[in-house]
Amino acid sequence: KVPYHRRPVTGKEYMDINALIQRELKKAPRFLTACCESDGTNLVILTTAPRGFKSGDRVTWFVLFHNVAGTGYYLSPVGLEVLVDHGHLHVSHWRLRQVFYNGRYFASTGDLEQEFVAGALEVIALKQPQADAVLGSMRPRHPPGSPGPLQFEPQGPRYSIRDNHVTFQGWSIAFGMNPNSGPRLFDIRYRGERIIYELSLQEALALYSSNCPGGMSTRYLDGSFGIGRFAYELVRGLDCPYTATYVDRHYLAEADTPKTNQNSLCIFEHDSALPLRRHFSDSQSLYYGGLRKSTLVIRTISTLINYDYIWDFMFHGNGAVEVRVHATGYISSSFLHGQGTDYGNRVGPHTLGTMHLHHMHYKVDLDVDGQLNSLETQDMEYEFVKDPWSTQSTIERPYLRRKRLEKEDEAAFQLNAPMPRYLSFASPNPNKWGHPRSYRIQVISFAGKHLPTNSSMERSVSWGRYQLAVTRRKEEEPTSTSIYNQNDPWTPTVAFADFINNETITNEDLVAWITVGFLHVPHAEDIPNTVTVGNGVGFFLRPYNYFNEDPSVDSPDSVYFSSEQDARACGVNPLGCLSSAAACAPRLPPFHFGGFLNL
Repeated sequence: KVPYHRRPVTGKEYMDINALIQRELKKAPRFLTACCESDGTNLVILTTAPRGFKSGDRVTWFVLFHNVAGTGYYLSPVGLEVLVDHGHLHVSHWRLRQVFYNGRYFASTGDLEQEFVAGALEVIALKQPQADAVLGSMRPRHPPGSPGPLQFEPQGPRYSIRDNHVTFQGWSIAFGMNPNSGPRLFDIRYRGERIIYELSLQEALALYSSNCPGGMSTRYLDGSFGIGRFAYELVRGLDCPYTATYVDRHYLAEADTPKTNQNSLCIFEHDSALPLRRHFSDSQSLYYGGLRKSTLVIRTISTLINYDYIWDFMFHGNGAVEVRVHATGYISSSFLHGQGTDYGNRVGPHTLGTMHLHHMHYKVDLDVDGQLNSLETQDMEYEFVKDPWSTQSTIERPYLRRKRLEKEDEAAFQLNAPMPRYLSFASPNPNKWGHPRSYRIQVISFAGKHLPTNSSMERSVSWGRYQLAVTRRKEEEPTSTSIYNQNDPWTPTVAFADFINNETITNEDLVAWITVGFLHVPHAEDIPNTVTVGNGVGFFLRPYNYFNEDPSVDSPDSVYFSSEQDARACGVNPLGCLSSAAACAPRLPPFHFGGFLNL
């Protein structure tokens, strides 16, 4: 049984809170006119979370911003924040408990007004922003130029989609979307063999700092808001390639009937403009051999208040899986006052871009050559040896240190602590060369610091303690968190740390739980939006002795020609066929976007 106070906040509850705040703002008319050129109706509120300091609390700081049509309000704080107690089941009992303005706290908006009228309050007068000059406007500043490069398939897509199942050059994937936790894939097979039973996003944490109460208390657990629910329609030609396949996703939340987010997931083959492998031989025999890196991509994008997260799952021709997330959208901000730059950078006249961290958690249920796997690590050490041909000198010889981890506690690697460079799920069965058939986990992450373990809410995000943890798979441990952890992090419904209890992980059905993320200190170039460049993290699942050789050798896209051949000939080199095979550009479908209709 879950206590009712843990429930997520619904749209109706937010509407009632907004009505309460609007009533309270009417008690400070002269202050609002002086500070913000406002009567309160053109101010917008932004929620924070969690909501209090102990189980049972439902007391939330709301930050107020100037609302400007057609642009993000997140960069225009007015310095006013209010604390609302909305825990009672009767809305009439809800109360505004405290008010914050420009570094000072007040018992009510009435007290704030009295201080202002008495001349005892320092007010920073802000002009009502204009749409054409507001900080953070995304409106183009120049007319369109000539179109950029366009990728297309000369003879149609080389992947096939049926319902929620996609196949591509040996890959087979079932895809879906959880309205809370977001994208999830099942039964991922390569060349008919299952490699992964489940690959799913679990949670996204955004933890903020500030010298304002709203910012300093914010720890968003986006699964509670709805990572999949708020994955809206993708813009053809920008969010995904113009010729990608777009798929609808459906969900049921806060309604009696299902809702549809049209075209909210895209699938496409991507030419990365990089060889998967190649070699030019300039000695002995003269030849060139190579293979371009074409990748199947499954993508969706979630808009969670101010931030947009781009979730990618990529399937490579060598049997590797790549998982990646990029963060973009607007930064969240606080009103700049006092020692605000101890917690971020100034990015506007009165706007503090507040430092924060983004941490994401994934579940990877690998089944490498069967369900029963072990966890093996490999890393390098140096040994100092006399050279064996003369014994006169010393050589620093690298050697390979191999280890099989036996218990869950050994396989729980603390965030930002050193981890073995090679870590693999290994089958008991060998490949042709006598090595265990394995898949290697390679994490690419720049995570910030995890919450101190003595924090009262740390257990609710205890998955963040570990950059990687491997546990035995259990039906009663399907997810690392819960949508109910956000509003009662002090008594978490699911505490991931409890999954790790030193059970044996040798020849068992295992799950890898992976945390990736980065610290973000906003700066001037985050205006108007955070860019994806440098703000992407993720991990690879790479075959490691799983095959007897690189499976991409069987790709029909392979290229090879020698100095004795005519590389222009279509029969010798498939690249020589392109001038005729791709002579005509495809007829593109007309642009359409109905995303606003889904709101």
